[in-house]
Amino acid sequence: MVNIDDFVKRLEIILDYYALNASSFADKIGVQRSSMSHLLSGRNKPSLDFVMKIMEVFPDVDLYWILNGKGSFPKNDETIHSKTEEIIEIEKSSAPIPSNQNIISSNLFSDISQTKNESTEIRNFSDPKNSNFGTDENEIEKIVFFYKNGTFKVYNP
Repeated sequence: MVNIDDFVKRLEIILDYYALNASSFADKIGVQRSSMSHLLSGRNKPSLDFVMKIMEVFPDVDLYWILNGKGSFPKNDETIHSKTEEIIEIEKSSAPIPSNQNIISSNLFSDISQTKNESTEIRNFSDPKNSNFGTDENEIEKIVFFYKNGTFKVYNP
């Protein structure tokens, strides 16, 4: 549980560090000035949304520091590197990869080089009796064309 008095003290440290008053701080993080006033007076407790807005606008604020006083403010490089290493270790341990699976480290959104020549093939279906396309049950509802640039067009016959 977050101690509101300690949270307010840490919030005041942030205000002093950035040389902001309560109203300009509220404007900067996008909350109402009255909610900032209620928080500083101890009337209200900070919401998760409030804390996340602080983290977005002020990246030097450590989440654990603002919530429970552990860590440091402003963040130092050592704290950032240790947290990055923790995240990497968690990712390694939580996502095992089978040994027979090949790992491809390429950009999924990069252009794919095509080895085959694209060709357009036109077929004429002269005998609709041998095809299921002519029946009412299998009537075409729509045709979708996908383009290489990520766009598409839908045709409804």
